[in-house]
Amino acid sequence: MELKGESISLSQLAAVAVGGEAVQISPVAQPRILASRKVVEEIIARDAVVYGVTTGFGKLSDVRIPRDALNELQLNLVRSHACGIGQPLSEPEVRAMMLLRANVLTLGFSGIRLEIVQMLGEMLNRRVHPVVPEKGSVGASGDLAPLAHLALTIIGEGEAFLDGERMESSEALRRAKLRPAHLGAKEGLALLNGTQAMHAVGGLALLRAKRLSRLADISGAMSLEALTGTPAAFDARLQDARPHAGQKAAAKHLLTLLEGSEIRQSHLKDDPRVQDAYSLRCMPQVHGAVRGALSHCEDVLLVESASATDNPLVFSESGDVISGGNFHGAPLAFAFDYAAIAIVDLMSMSERRIDRLVNPDKNEGLPAFLARQPGVQSGFMTVHVAAAALVNEARVLAHPASVDNITTSGGKEDHVSMGMTSALKLRSIVDLAENLLAIELLAAAEGLEHRRPLKSGAGVECAFATVRKFARPLTQDRPLANDIARVAEAVRRGDFDSAGEAL
Repeated sequence: MELKGESISLSQLAAVAVGGEAVQISPVAQPRILASRKVVEEIIARDAVVYGVTTGFGKLSDVRIPRDALNELQLNLVRSHACGIGQPLSEPEVRAMMLLRANVLTLGFSGIRLEIVQMLGEMLNRRVHPVVPEKGSVGASGDLAPLAHLALTIIGEGEAFLDGERMESSEALRRAKLRPAHLGAKEGLALLNGTQAMHAVGGLALLRAKRLSRLADISGAMSLEALTGTPAAFDARLQDARPHAGQKAAAKHLLTLLEGSEIRQSHLKDDPRVQDAYSLRCMPQVHGAVRGALSHCEDVLLVESASATDNPLVFSESGDVISGGNFHGAPLAFAFDYAAIAIVDLMSMSERRIDRLVNPDKNEGLPAFLARQPGVQSGFMTVHVAAAALVNEARVLAHPASVDNITTSGGKEDHVSMGMTSALKLRSIVDLAENLLAIELLAAAEGLEHRRPLKSGAGVECAFATVRKFARPLTQDRPLANDIARVAEAVRRGDFDSAGEAL
């Protein structure tokens, strides 16, 4: 991937973060980077007072720094801000963060030397991944603590992973045949100010969430078939009467999945029910709204991926250096909170369908709790209990982090975004949702066993076959924890993505 400050899509982000695609700094970007660095050097030469270049930071911005201490200032900034807490971010999340930071530095607004940007690219290519604790950022002035841990490895301090082995950064760089960098004026600040940690965590979670928004159609269609529901509510004419793009796409996908259903044909003429419960009938509206929410969030990240988010920004054409607030994570914080709320509603719909599958008062024609011998066997009784627990936890996590504020930095940073919290919560909710939809797939597949020899729609049969690769039918009670885990992992890998042409 050639980095030149252009937008990076979620699929491109995953290609580098997960797929390991190599990167290089585009020749197009190099003159911009050099020009902005020249402005910084001219500021130093004439002893001008510019925030973060010749002054302290935050509350200490009125402290003038002598020329012979400018490099020490940047080194101290990196060291003092590396105070992250908790488990390290995953390798893909760190790679995404490095990619995004390198890309926005190529815009030429940061006053950083070309070799520092190239160093980030080489660390990616040689798989030197800084150890970045996941907690400690309030999302303004950007993700200071996480990005400080990234910067520590660049200068050969802190810890890093190399080929999965954790070690001192200096050793990781030595083995990768890279030399630690020495930071000049403004370069520590250029590396630390930005939204790339929350973007990395939230962006990769959003990519998984998009998969779940389509998978819910698959699990929902399978539940509909197991419950001998009707696809009448998915009629294109209904969607055209309320033409939200996500709703139309979800309805089309559902109809594709159900095409050719023998189960539907078997009760088409003598079905006394006029309409199904909302969790079945309103799938296009709810699943479609989730698609719309996630699409909006993706648009926000697309803009952010090509945005200069540090402070101050250097405008080389005029020579101006302007202090502002592009590091504030509000756009991403709102987006991640919105995505989290949407996925929790998707989970809520799925849990209601699971209840209908197992509840003897609702699942006409299916045995109680999908057990072969109800009473002697409990079947999926406690699997639904586990599903309820997942939804409860997700609902607690769905409280927006972005509505909170704690003033920091001696009152100078008096309104922060909490965007990293939003990103981490979204990731946790997606984890829960993957397991919940795995439960629905298992329960719905079990329901289909009781409709045999009738076949469901072609797309549903495809998904059913995938479930059966990881979990056999429940002919007698057994621990289902491993079944859930295997199907959830298949969800994460994308094993169900081919079910239905409208994916």
